[in-house]
Amino acid sequence: MEEKKLDINSIIGFALIFGILIFWFYQTQPTPEEIEAQKAEQARIEAAAEEKKEESPEEPLETQSLNLQDSAAVAQYQNSIGNFAFTKANEGTTVLENEVLYLEIGNKGGKITEARMKNFVNHDSIPVYLVKDQNVSFGLVFSTQDNRVLNTEELYFEPSLSENNGNKVLSMKAKISANQFLEYRYEMKPEEYLVDFTIRSQGLSGVINGREPISLHWDQKSLRHDKSVQYENRYTRLTYQHEDGKISKLSESSDDEETEQQVTWLSYRQHFFSSILATRTPFETAELSSKNLVEEESKDVKFTKEYKSKIPLQIQGGELAYSMHWYYGPTDIEVLKEYKDLGIADSIPYGWGIFGWINRYIFTPFYGFLSSFLPFGIAIVVMTILVRIAMSPVTYKSYLSQSKMKVLKPEITEINEKYKDNAMKRQQDTMKLYNKAGVSPMSGCIPAVLQLPIFYALFMFFPTSFALRQKSFLWAEDLSSYDTVLQLPFMIPFYGDHVSLFPILASVAIFFYMMMTTGQNMQTQPGMPNMKFIMYLSPLLMLFFFNNYASGLSLYYFVSNLITIAIMLVIKRFILDEAKIHAQVQEQKKKPKKENRFQKKMRQMMEQAEEQKKIGKR
Repeated sequence: MEEKKLDINSIIGFALIFGILIFWFYQTQPTPEEIEAQKAEQARIEAAAEEKKEESPEEPLETQSLNLQDSAAVAQYQNSIGNFAFTKANEGTTVLENEVLYLEIGNKGGKITEARMKNFVNHDSIPVYLVKDQNVSFGLVFSTQDNRVLNTEELYFEPSLSENNGNKVLSMKAKISANQFLEYRYEMKPEEYLVDFTIRSQGLSGVINGREPISLHWDQKSLRHDKSVQYENRYTRLTYQHEDGKISKLSESSDDEETEQQVTWLSYRQHFFSSILATRTPFETAELSSKNLVEEESKDVKFTKEYKSKIPLQIQGGELAYSMHWYYGPTDIEVLKEYKDLGIADSIPYGWGIFGWINRYIFTPFYGFLSSFLPFGIAIVVMTILVRIAMSPVTYKSYLSQSKMKVLKPEITEINEKYKDNAMKRQQDTMKLYNKAGVSPMSGCIPAVLQLPIFYALFMFFPTSFALRQKSFLWAEDLSSYDTVLQLPFMIPFYGDHVSLFPILASVAIFFYMMMTTGQNMQTQPGMPNMKFIMYLSPLLMLFFFNNYASGLSLYYFVSNLITIAIMLVIKRFILDEAKIHAQVQEQKKKPKKENRFQKKMRQMMEQAEEQKKIGKR
């Protein structure tokens, strides 16, 4: 085999390369004059930096991350610095956005510093922000092995933006070294308000003190979006879900705090929009608080409530790994039901018990169907007509009871005159007459009780239905808020600084309805001397209360009472025959009537009371 030797050409080539490197090295060395100039420039830069620091001093990163309060503590901390420090980045932000949601994530703290809805504006036509102007504080607080306390809000994170199967991924890392870091990872999908959020650490088992819990702190002041801050604040609330599916809430009107266990999501609701933190691994505990920031109706109010949550996070093997989800978006069932596996649709305030069930599973989908092909105001009118028709059998029973009471009015008047000085005897004979005629004074109340679930469900539906938000009808600009036909230059207590027309129409309609129902019977029922007063008071209360309420609800009650009046007129003129009812009552009186257990008990109690009264007079 031929032996390879280094030929002369190779030697000459290496010599030339080496010579060129030596020549380049000496040519690039600065001259003594250039060295002096560099020293002068460096001195100038340091002097300028020192002057800037005196004007706006900036703490070292390690001091910032501890939130130390006095110079003695700072000096003590600086003397105890170990062999690690998180890297310091700039104060910039990174944008993460899709077709519906715009987020800005700050390098300092790695948290969301701005969250804007792209498709919605508030009552002043300004884009809806859930996070803006430092209204949110979010970070982890944990202890180090040398018993220091770090707050990630003061750490600087390095951003790295990438894509994963069409999703935008932002990794924010607070680094000790290339392989040691704390990471916030955000993943945003196209056209979704839900953002996957992961917190994890790597290589920090020698830094994090496993003996002390890591606590997540999420504080937020809810920004105002509606024209009436008190009305909006009524539906602004901290809501949360337990692992068993139970929904709990903090007070909507006063300061409140709770410590809960096994929490799967937290909702900082701001009426029609929500900031939600959800997890598939329940938080073992959560310290929650809500503070009411609204004292009175004012155009200058910027925030409605202040929410705070403190959540301990568990670490395993000295490292942290927790997968969660951020939701910044509308409190709309059509959007939230897309995340059924998280259960966040239950954050919508449908109401409790059967009322909430009716609202969620009947009125919400029914109105959604009607408004899909009808104008929103007309859809309310149509829904009202159909609801009243469905309730017409109840109306019929109520009016039938009133007609029977009307037939007995002469006999009741006679009893009242006969025993006008003996209330007990008057009541006994009245009850005997009712029993003999087969008439129950309670039968007129039962239909009203049956309508209560409908009343309350609609009472919650109109102010909270996202489908009605900023939808106009006639003079009302927003069916989810009050209408204004006259702006007052002063504030009327309990009424407001404006005049709404729909509540006036609804109050007039309910007055005539009560005239038809209560008016004809107010003197026939013993023990009800204030019925006339109630007949006038109810419309007045509605006028004041509904003046600041959703105009859609006032529209519903106005149309509902008109339809009810029409149904009762039809029943009176074409269905019920008072002469026939009178004959039926008289025939019923001739039949022997057996007392039921309740009637017998009531009669015995009255007789005993009457006997005691006689004994007392002796």
